[in-house]
Amino acid sequence: MPSAVQQAFFNSGQACNALTRLLVPAALHDEVCERLVAAVGEIRTGDPFDATSDLGPLVSAAQRERVRGHVRRACTDGARLLTGGPDAPDGLDVGYYHRPTVFTDVPPDLALAHEEVFGPVLAVQVYDSGDAGAVELANSTDYGLAAGVWSADRDRARAVGARIRAGQVKVNGVRTRDSLDAPFGGYGRSGLGRELGRYGIDEFVEITSLLG
Repeated sequence: MPSAVQQAFFNSGQACNALTRLLVPAALHDEVCERLVAAVGEIRTGDPFDATSDLGPLVSAAQRERVRGHVRRACTDGARLLTGGPDAPDGLDVGYYHRPTVFTDVPPDLALAHEEVFGPVLAVQVYDSGDAGAVELANSTDYGLAAGVWSADRDRARAVGARIRAGQVKVNGVRTRDSLDAPFGGYGRSGLGRELGRYGIDEFVEITSLLG
């Protein structure tokens, strides 16, 4: 499964650090969308206790309805549905399953672009002014918990990542569990403070200023 899809849909999208927006340069938009549709078409949704399943159900009926509401609203607001949708996956009418869903043509002012869906929904957004456009779009929300940058040039990816206002930026799909000693926390409405690493220890330390 491509890293961009895996980072968006792991745990059925029910993860605070899921990468649910995919920013792509305009010149690559059609190719990326084609690959996304193909990759999502191979996802096997089903019983999480079945080793052949890639995607399990959502946590509750209420959460599934919330995710469906986001999908329906995105369609109404004018986003273009590439694959998926609000209906239950074929053959899975029992249980809180939701189709893995991908939208494109998602401008920054749509709710899908700046609200947390917490389900298997990915929004594709386009930029056409180089790295600066990508960074501006990435920073266009009130939240900033996690982000990712992919590039054949790792140094360029790291330079772009350093300009993104997110508490954690993954370069070329690095897995979170590979960096458990790195501090974790957010910017903006994603909250203040950090856990893990030295900065996580600092949250539990009391400092005395001795003056004079």
